[in-house]
Amino acid sequence: MENSHLGITLLSLFLFFSPSKSTLSQDPPPKVFEILQKFGLPSGLLPNTVKSYSLSDDGSLTVYLEKECHVEFDCLVNYEKKITGKLGYGSITNLKGIQVQKFFLWLDVDEIKVDLPPSDSIYFQVGWINKKLDADQFKTVHSCRAGVSHGSLGGLWKQFLELPAPDDDVQMLLTE
Repeated sequence: MENSHLGITLLSLFLFFSPSKSTLSQDPPPKVFEILQKFGLPSGLLPNTVKSYSLSDDGSLTVYLEKECHVEFDCLVNYEKKITGKLGYGSITNLKGIQVQKFFLWLDVDEIKVDLPPSDSIYFQVGWINKKLDADQFKTVHSCRAGVSHGSLGGLWKQFLELPAPDDDVQMLLTE
């Protein structure tokens, strides 16, 4: 009788700790780059340093990067460590955490859209400005470089300060 109790106990433990059939058949969750493609957006909108993400039923998307960084496209794009937005087919609205550099300023990207049906263009909404870019540059996921300083005048401020000083003639005009 004691052996049958031991056998039942071992069988129970085996069944309890063995993976269930449903666990074995589960696919890993899709990567955020695959999610972007399912929503008609190019996978290269985000850099390769995505650590994790969450997507709610209402389309709210939160992406966490390993660290703040930037990627050079037609313009320099800065990614904060946390990026949020509302994902819809062909667009990300209410975007926070992505900036583009224009002249000496860093400007927040509010929305990203593609044409439906898809074309060769992608649109970045920055305030009331809508910037059209070639979508090909966003088809592949890009490597992320170290973050850039983007204070009120941005990373170009240092370059501006390093410009040669005006010669004496220009200096006199400036002081008159």
